[in-house]
Amino acid sequence: MGFRSLILDLLFPPRCVFCRSFLKGEKVLVCADCVDTLPYCEEERAIQPGEFYTYCISPLYFDGHVRKSLHRFKFEDARDYRRAYSAFLADCVRTHYKDKYDMISWVPVSRERRKKRGYDQAMLLALATALELDDVAAETLRKVKNAAPQSELGGRDERRANISGAYEVTDEELIAGKRILLIDDVVTTGATLSEAARSLLMAGADQVLCATLARSLED
Repeated sequence: MGFRSLILDLLFPPRCVFCRSFLKGEKVLVCADCVDTLPYCEEERAIQPGEFYTYCISPLYFDGHVRKSLHRFKFEDARDYRRAYSAFLADCVRTHYKDKYDMISWVPVSRERRKKRGYDQAMLLALATALELDDVAAETLRKVKNAAPQSELGGRDERRANISGAYEVTDEELIAGKRILLIDDVVTTGATLSEAARSLLMAGADQVLCATLARSLED
């Protein structure tokens, strides 16, 4: 550990990305209690079929400490959390999607949302997850409609209408005939992933598989 890192740890002791308890050890990102007690999606519960995308896999449920942690990641500039999240997500991808995709991408936020927030959390998560998988992530979509946040809306139909026509493909030649692994932070009704996948398929992609860190408790 360098002198600068030592001083930073003394002034700002590292905390678990989920429960915020203080950590011991330079490379530890998640405390032992959370490793044991996080709301994991076990076996078939980690896999959800979708509309336009074949499946979405998620290692965790969007509940408790996971929900609060993702809120900090998205809205409180906790972008370093991607280092911990990517380990969970990459392990889930290895388990369920080995040799089933050709390229990795993400579901982007709008230019307005990115400017306000300062970053695109899905892009950060996709880049970090690709690195864990010894791969790279490429931009395939841009969000051209600054729709209302899906979290502020009600059911599936309302969310589907809100996100309709929101995405356009950045480079059709890049995705032609490809099986694309599309990454986002959380899936609830699946409306956002469906619209993103639909845009990719209409532009020539062969198949879209999705992966998120967490999934809603709702069936």
